[in-house]
Amino acid sequence: MIRSMTGFGRAQATVDGYQVTVELKSVNHRYFEFSARTPRSYGFLDEKLKSYLQGRVSRGKIECFVAIESLDEQDCTVEINHSLAQGYYNALKELCNRYELPDDLTVSSFAKYYDIFSVHKAEADEERVWNAVKTVAAQAADSFVSMREREGEKLKQDILSRCDLILEHVAFIEARSPETVRLYNEKLLERMRTVLEDVHADEQRLLTEAAIFADKIAVAEETVRLRSHIDQMHSFMDAEVAIGRKMDFLIQEFNREANTIGSKAQDVEIARHVIDIKAEIEKIREQVQNVE
Repeated sequence: MIRSMTGFGRAQATVDGYQVTVELKSVNHRYFEFSARTPRSYGFLDEKLKSYLQGRVSRGKIECFVAIESLDEQDCTVEINHSLAQGYYNALKELCNRYELPDDLTVSSFAKYYDIFSVHKAEADEERVWNAVKTVAAQAADSFVSMREREGEKLKQDILSRCDLILEHVAFIEARSPETVRLYNEKLLERMRTVLEDVHADEQRLLTEAAIFADKIAVAEETVRLRSHIDQMHSFMDAEVAIGRKMDFLIQEFNREANTIGSKAQDVEIARHVIDIKAEIEKIREQVQNVE
């Protein structure tokens, strides 16, 4: 089953005291490229997530967003700088006494002095955090891969339908080519006789030479190879591994055969069908760029 390189997946769950959200999205890229946005204190997750996702997908530019909230109340402690608080208290009392202000000092009065308080988070248990994140990342990855597979199925149907159109044009070329070769042979032989009419020439030699030159416009070998390439494209569709790069190479072979047919054929109708073939090949090439 082929996959698209475009996808999105999201999952959110509470696991082992952490509320975790993981989002994945990807676009086309020649290789596997990964970037993560994780909370600063959980930077150790970046490489772990990259390694995990590399086991699930092989190509694409993937962006991963992770949000983590600890639900453990003991995870944070608040400490008071009593020396600084005493300083604030003494200064405020002095203001009250010197300017005869009402003494309305309360706990709330000190709450606005943020430098009195310092928040300390307990050091994260990396293994515990990773297990929680991995559980949610697996759910997001399942959704992500599923979408890439659905998109891949659409690519598959489009590519195969265009291969069928190419085969229709190839069938026309194969049916018409022998006639064009015969007509070319007759015209060439007639021209040779005209040029050599005043020169004694072996008729059998003329026939042989004309046949040799006429054979150079035959395209049977190219159409056979093009059919073989299309058969190979069909076989790629059921592959269990990433085949985007192979398909990209194969479509170059499609184009090479079409170009050769176009350069060899001495017939307007065949030339028109070659143009149609090349148009379909280009459309397939664009789609192949999306395949993992």
